[in-house]
Amino acid sequence: MNFWDILFLGLALSVDAFVVAFSYGLVIKKKKGISALKIAFSTGMGQFIMPVLGWYGARSIYHQIEQIDHWIAFFVFLMLGLKVISDSFKNCDCCEKRSNVLNFKILFMIGVATSIDAFVSGSMLYFVKAPVWQSAGIIGFITFINSCLGFNFCRAFKKAPTKYLEIISGLILIFLGIKVLYEHLS
Repeated sequence: MNFWDILFLGLALSVDAFVVAFSYGLVIKKKKGISALKIAFSTGMGQFIMPVLGWYGARSIYHQIEQIDHWIAFFVFLMLGLKVISDSFKNCDCCEKRSNVLNFKILFMIGVATSIDAFVSGSMLYFVKAPVWQSAGIIGFITFINSCLGFNFCRAFKKAPTKYLEIISGLILIFLGIKVLYEHLS
């Protein structure tokens, strides 16, 4: 994977964090600046740590599945993309369920919940021989920025549906899977 592939992967993986930050931005009324940074840090850190864990997990079993690693990467991206697209059509009153208090427990849960797909993507990064620390840094940084943007964009885009962002991110993930398969088979 090249820099642009990792950049697009980071953008696709950060959509969940953007949506969560956006919904918290709608309900948090006090200390908006510090709250935006707290959410951005927890999601960015989760998106940094999880690919590293996935990468090392895949490394431990690589020799058993070396012959089909490109197919695994393709199916992982395909399934992640389809799940993101499918989830975009589910109705969720996320804003109404959000607490307006950001304690450590809530921030930890946000960080983990928005980065589970990054764990799976981290295993795929191993199969395509991507540098883990550089990739995780890019993904975490993009997520940090997108979470800050999401938290603050709520003022301007309160009525804009996030469904379209989620569909686009799902399509990006599917495209990355097709690209991995194409590069291996060519």
